[in-house]
Amino acid sequence: MGNGDSRVRGIAARAGGWSARHRWTAVGIWVLFVVLAVGLGSAAGQVEVKDSDQLKGETHTAAKIIEDAGIEEPASETVLVQARDGKLKATDAEFRKAVEAVVAAVEGTGKVTEVTSPYDTQTISKDGRSALVQFDVRGESDTAGERIEPVLKAVEGVQKEHQALRIEEIGGASMMKTFDDAFGDDFKKAEYSAVPVALGILLIAFGALVAALLPVLLAVTAIMATTGLMGIVSHVMPMSDTASSVMLLVGLAVGVDYCLFYLRREREEREAGRDGESALRIAAATSGRAIIVSGVTVCVAMAGMLFTGLAEFEAMGLASLMVVAVAMVGSVTVLPALLSLLGERVEKGRIPFLRRRASKSGNGGGESRFWSAVLKGVLARPLVSVLVAAGALLAIAAPALGMKTQNLTLDQEFGDSLPIVQTYNRVNDAFPGGSDPAEVVVHAKDINAPEVKSALADFRERAISSGASRGPVEIKLHDAQNIAFVYVPLVGGSDLDKAGASLDKLRDDVRPATLGRVDGVQAPITGQVAGSKDFNDQLAGAVVPVFAFVVVFAFALMLLSFRSLTIAITSIVLNLLSVGAAYGILVAVFQHGWGASLVGAEGVGAIVTWLPLFLFVILFGLSMDYHVFVVSRIREARLRGLTTRDAITHGVVTTAGVVTSAAVIMVAVFAIFGTLSMQSMKQMGVGLAAAVLIDATVIRGVLLPAVMALLGERNWYLPKWLHRLPDLTHDESSEAFEPTARDDEGEPVRV
Repeated sequence: MGNGDSRVRGIAARAGGWSARHRWTAVGIWVLFVVLAVGLGSAAGQVEVKDSDQLKGETHTAAKIIEDAGIEEPASETVLVQARDGKLKATDAEFRKAVEAVVAAVEGTGKVTEVTSPYDTQTISKDGRSALVQFDVRGESDTAGERIEPVLKAVEGVQKEHQALRIEEIGGASMMKTFDDAFGDDFKKAEYSAVPVALGILLIAFGALVAALLPVLLAVTAIMATTGLMGIVSHVMPMSDTASSVMLLVGLAVGVDYCLFYLRREREEREAGRDGESALRIAAATSGRAIIVSGVTVCVAMAGMLFTGLAEFEAMGLASLMVVAVAMVGSVTVLPALLSLLGERVEKGRIPFLRRRASKSGNGGGESRFWSAVLKGVLARPLVSVLVAAGALLAIAAPALGMKTQNLTLDQEFGDSLPIVQTYNRVNDAFPGGSDPAEVVVHAKDINAPEVKSALADFRERAISSGASRGPVEIKLHDAQNIAFVYVPLVGGSDLDKAGASLDKLRDDVRPATLGRVDGVQAPITGQVAGSKDFNDQLAGAVVPVFAFVVVFAFALMLLSFRSLTIAITSIVLNLLSVGAAYGILVAVFQHGWGASLVGAEGVGAIVTWLPLFLFVILFGLSMDYHVFVVSRIREARLRGLTTRDAITHGVVTTAGVVTSAAVIMVAVFAIFGTLSMQSMKQMGVGLAAAVLIDATVIRGVLLPAVMALLGERNWYLPKWLHRLPDLTHDESSEAFEPTARDDEGEPVRV
């Protein structure tokens, strides 16, 4: 299987060798790159994704009309005035007095405009016990949350004077402020705590402070450089805060992993009797190559997000792709330079107790006793192991067949943990759909033309008579731009299925029969329910192309990297099984509520729309880290002349420690996000953590060795007609595969 050529021909080996020989130059180039990227990115600034670019379909059309017209929609607020005991009605004097007090109080702040009384707009519930005072917040809607506090205090003041009534405020600005106060620091704390958690686990794994700091240092500098690059690239493809958070997660995961793999191999070779130079050369040729194969595969997986046609996904995909590429380059260049500079000092800051634990667990160069015992049983009965493990994962994945996806409503996202959620529910109960109405953006050549005015009036009437809305339907005219906004509360309220059916009536029946009859009139319907539907439709259309792209290209990369059709096929199948199990856990916990309390969650009846595709891309990429690393080690042992079964044993038990450490770090970091209060973040954190845990244990520790043991020499099968494919397997130096020389007493001989 070897080629007998002792020349170092691999990219990773050449890069590692050059960096080790030009240590200060390599470190200087990396530092300069990071500083330039951060500086240029800060100077360029980051262009954020626009509302009009977020979605396709009618939501996109509506946002584009508003943007082109130069209309800045203000943040709208609503004050619910409601009888507590059900006795008072809107017609009673005390009720009227409270409404007047609310109007006067909010107007008195000077922070609002367009204040309307429910007695003028007829926003009084059918039972007459609830009414809505509505107004807009002055200034830009994006920053309205920063200016709403005086208004909230004014409403609280009215509430204190009218205890017989419930007087509560809700709207875009008040929700923005509430969430910022409750969860604004939540994400920051999660992001900041991820690094100390990773460092603590690495300290346990290596038992030495310097060795533990190196992976974190690489990951952090890769993240810093990518943050700067995002600013530059955003002028071509806009970025977002979500993309930055995802980039941080992925960057920390792969940055630590790649450095961990490289450092672990270098230490292992030193402990096997190699000198520093030889150990570095072998680590570059083996782990370095595995890092490049894994990194390219992860980049391809992340690139799959670019095919969704959704600006947010495209931003996440590009940001993740960049941080993986930067971390990969750093791992095979600046890392060997630092290891060469540090030499034995990489063991500085040893912690005796942790050092002994690291050695015993297999992280210090030995073999894992636990995984040796597990593997012994797996290889003794590989068929039984495959049937049991695969059967268990398929059973776990089974609930995924009934997966339901939707954009989570406010009460689903936060439960009853916030008072404003209870207000949201009360408004929806009294005025179905009133808190999130559909918005019809009507654009005409002359919005005041008789036929347009007639069509608007007809639309308002038919929206109610069709059963899509119970009203009131509000119309706001922008004469100068020839645009009208029509706000239609949808029957169904916060029940997105029922509200979706009402939306379909508006789009398919009411609009064609009214506004659709007037030539030159555009009337796209947007809003939360419409946005959720359009997002689902866009995402559903992107699933097949994204899945196909990721799977096909990952298969091709594995085929070229290992020149084995069997390895390529098993890699894809095992990764899909891992993703399927993660889907099953998500559905069981968050859709059905099975064991949800164990992770501080609750069954909300659905999985947030963006998560399944996001998880597939992220997990498919990250799971390749472990797979490539383990299979590379097995292949390396096979090249040295070991039988396939012995190579499997060697590859799995010698990589078990580092794979376990890497997995524990990923699980811990992802689990931090599972502790956030937002259900969507909980779903992401739990899904990622569960998948990585399954991947590093059941897949890599049981299924992979069992399947390879059953296949035997067929693991290396490549049909003759595929021999013409480019050969990317000659990245290693043959020196790396020579058995360690030993003296007469069996002790390693230093090279």
